Amino acid sequence: MTAAKVIKLETAPDVWGIASAIDIYDCDPEKIRDAELIKRFVVELCDLIEMKRFGETQVVHFGEDEKVAGFSMVQLIETSLISAHFANQSNVTYLDVFSCKVYDPEVVREFSQNYFGGKTSRLNVTYRH
Repeated sequence: MTAAKVIKLETAPDVWGIASAIDIYDCDPEKIRDAELIKRFVVELCDLIEMKRFGETQVVHFGEDEKVAGFSMVQLIETSLISAHFANQSNVTYLDVFSCKVYDPEVVREFSQNYFGGKTSRLNVTYRH
């Protein structure tokens, strides 16, 4: 999806925001298990897509069931939020970006996959009305 297409859809009167769900597979295990690296990712991503962070990034490790154990991250932004879960067992990153400000979901996907060393990824975009 190109930025021009996103901007055209975003400026349509019935579109309120963009929600991107990005699954990144075969991530570097060391990267998705490092809370400080995850916090740096949020800063760099927000700078890249020009989102203003609101408050500190929350990164917490939990999960009694090994299937879901790993870090979870939440970052409020002035136009909504960014969240992710990093699954230790499968080395998958599940990233969500929701904002009423225009951004290019493909830029987020590419940057995030490279940052976490993922081999492949899947992007699903929903326009919220």
